[in-house]
Amino acid sequence: MIDAAQLDDVAGEVSAQGPGEEISAYLRSKWPKVHFTYCQDDDITTAQPIREHKTFNLYLVVGGEGCISFTSSEQTATGIVVAEVEEWEE
Repeated sequence: MIDAAQLDDVAGEVSAQGPGEEISAYLRSKWPKVHFTYCQDDDITTAQPIREHKTFNLYLVVGGEGCISFTSSEQTATGIVVAEVEEWEE
């Protein structure tokens, strides 16, 4: 289970550290029971973020029977995806 306060704490850490390849290991060191993954936000097309920020979005995932899938349920979530939002210049 991942609660709203933990999501806020994770969002604060990502804001302070910045999203990037290293963020998953850093977050795992703070919350070892939570699975963290990093990717680019445009790689995610089928889920809605649970938290949105200018430079990253957070998504919840649940693992079961060897598969991981996105979820919107904090009560069943087992992990968090940090998805970096790239700024596009026009």
